[in-house]
Amino acid sequence: MRIVLIHPNYHSGGAEIAGNWPPAWVAYLAGYLKNDGYADITFIDAMTNRLTHDQVADALRALKPDVIGATAITPAIYEAEALLKLAKATCPEAVTVLGGIHGTFMYQQVLTEAPWIDAVVRGEGEQVFLDLVRCVDDGRWQQERGTVKGIAFLDGEQVVATPAAPPIKDLEKIKPDWGILDWKNYLYIPTGRRVAIPNMARGCPFTCSFCSQWMFWRDYRVRDPKKVVDEIQELVEKHDVGFFILADEEPTIHKKKFVEFCQELIDRGLPDKVQWGINTRVTDILRDEALLPFYRKAGLVHISLGTEAAAQLKLDRFNKETTVAQNKKAIQLLKAAGIVSEAQFIVGLENETVETLEETYNMARDWNPDMANWAMYTPWPFSDLFKELGDKVEVFDFSKYNFVTPIMKPEAMDRATLLDRTMANYRRFYMRKAFLEYPWTRDRRRRSYLLGCLKAFLKSGVQRTFYDLGKVGYWGPQTKKNVDFHFDEARTFDQRKAAAVPHNAMWKTMHRPKAKLDKANADAASQSALAAKACGGGTEQLTEEQMDRAAPPAAVAAKLSGGGTQQLPEGVQAPPRD
Repeated sequence: MRIVLIHPNYHSGGAEIAGNWPPAWVAYLAGYLKNDGYADITFIDAMTNRLTHDQVADALRALKPDVIGATAITPAIYEAEALLKLAKATCPEAVTVLGGIHGTFMYQQVLTEAPWIDAVVRGEGEQVFLDLVRCVDDGRWQQERGTVKGIAFLDGEQVVATPAAPPIKDLEKIKPDWGILDWKNYLYIPTGRRVAIPNMARGCPFTCSFCSQWMFWRDYRVRDPKKVVDEIQELVEKHDVGFFILADEEPTIHKKKFVEFCQELIDRGLPDKVQWGINTRVTDILRDEALLPFYRKAGLVHISLGTEAAAQLKLDRFNKETTVAQNKKAIQLLKAAGIVSEAQFIVGLENETVETLEETYNMARDWNPDMANWAMYTPWPFSDLFKELGDKVEVFDFSKYNFVTPIMKPEAMDRATLLDRTMANYRRFYMRKAFLEYPWTRDRRRRSYLLGCLKAFLKSGVQRTFYDLGKVGYWGPQTKKNVDFHFDEARTFDQRKAAAVPHNAMWKTMHRPKAKLDKANADAASQSALAAKACGGGTEQLTEEQMDRAAPPAAVAAKLSGGGTQQLPEGVQAPPRD
C-alpha cells in the first residue's frame, strides 16, 4: 500500500511572509499511519517548493500510489481540488482524498464541484484516514466505504455523509513522524532558524460564534506537557529546529499545564536552544501578570494578542468582552517582561471608513505594541456570521478568503481605498519602529528578534509578496485606480443548501451561550454559558475542574460533522446501514 500526501501550492502574502511553515498535519498523519504498519508514505510539499502541476504529475507517475491525500484551508480549496483532479487523471486507480477544515464543513459543495474526489475526511483526520486506508488496502472500498466513519463521498449523484467518528481521546497515541519533512526548507526569517508548529492541545473549551476550532476538534483535549516537550526536544536535537509556534488556538487556557510545560522546558535547558511564540487572550496575560517573567525564562519571546479593534463598539460587536484599557495594559505587561507583543486588528467590515482605519493606527500608537497586524475581515462560509451578513457578502471566490484580500466592501469606500489606507497604517507604524525603536532596544535578544521581524517585512515588501500587492497591482496611493483583486465572479454559493447541511444545523444550536438544551445536558449547558463568557476574554476564567468538563457533551458532540440525527437536505443521502 503506497500513500502520497500533497500540500497544495497556494500563496497569499499573509503569515508566510515570516518564512516557510512546515505542514504539521502531514507529520501527525504519517506518524499515525506508520504506527499501524503503513510505512510507504511520500510527502510532496508543492507549496514550499512551488511545484507546478506538471512536476506533481511526474512525481505521481513515478510513485504509482494507491491513495493520494491533500488538505485545504478555505483559500486553498480550489488548488487542492485541481491537484486531486490531476492526481485522478495521472493515477486513475488511486483513491483521492481531501481533508482539512474547508472540506469538513463544505463537503457537499466540494463533492459537487469536484466529483473526482473519492472521499472527504471530516474533522480530526488521523483515525478516519487510517480507517479509510485499511478499507482500500483490504479491497473493500467500493462495496464498504459507507462503513468508514467520518467521511463523505459521492454515490452516483448523491452525497453520502457517514456518521462522525469519535474524537481521539488519548492524543499521546499520535506519534508524529517529523522526519517526513525536508527541514532545510522550513526557516523562520526573524531568527534565521528552522521552525516547527507542534501542538499541546486540540480544540477549545469555548464556543465562540466567529470561530470554528471547537467545531472542528469537538472535544477539548490537553496533552501531557512532558510528552510535548519530548517532541520539542526531538525537533531541536534531530532536526535543528530553533523556533517553534504552538499550534493551539489559546495555549494558556489551561494555566496549570501551560506552567508545567514552561517548567519542563527550563528543566531540560531548552530555552538556550530554542525560542517560541504563541497566540493568546488578553485576559490570560492579565491573569498571569506575575508569571510573565517565568514564561520569558522558558524561551517564550513573542505573543500575538487578539486585541481585534481600537473602538469599544467594535470590541462589543466581536463579543470580545474586553476593554481598550485592558488591551493596552496587557501590551505594557508583556513589554515589561521582555516578551515581544503583537496587536491584531480586524478591519474591512461593511461599516469601515477612512476615519475608523485612522483610529486603529492612532490606537496602535497609543498602545505601542512591538508589532501590529491589520487583517481583513474574512467571513468563513461555514460560519453563522456568514449567513447573518446575507447579501453584504458579494465575493464567493474562496481563494481570496485569506485575511489579506478585502472580501467585504465597506459602504463608505471602495476596496482599493481600504487596501491603500491599511497599507498606510503599516508604512507609518513600521517606519517609526525601524528608525526610532527597534535599533535602540536595550534587551539584546528582543532587539535581535525585532530587527529580524523587520527584515521579514522589508523582504516581502521588496518582493511585492506582502498582502499580495504585486498580484493586485498596488504600488502606493498613486496606483489605487489600477488595483484589481481578480475575483472570480463565476463563483457562487447557495447559502440555503449550506445552512441545511447537518453540521451547520447542529452548530446553530450549540454556539449560543444561553441556548436551551435538553435536561440531560443541563450541567453541560451551565458550563457552555461560562465558557461563552470567557471566550472573548471576559472576566470569567475556567478552573481546572471546569476545564476538564468544558468539552461538548458526548451526545451532542457525536452529532457534529454530519453524523447527527437531523433530516438530511435535498441531494444528501444517508449511508446504507447494516
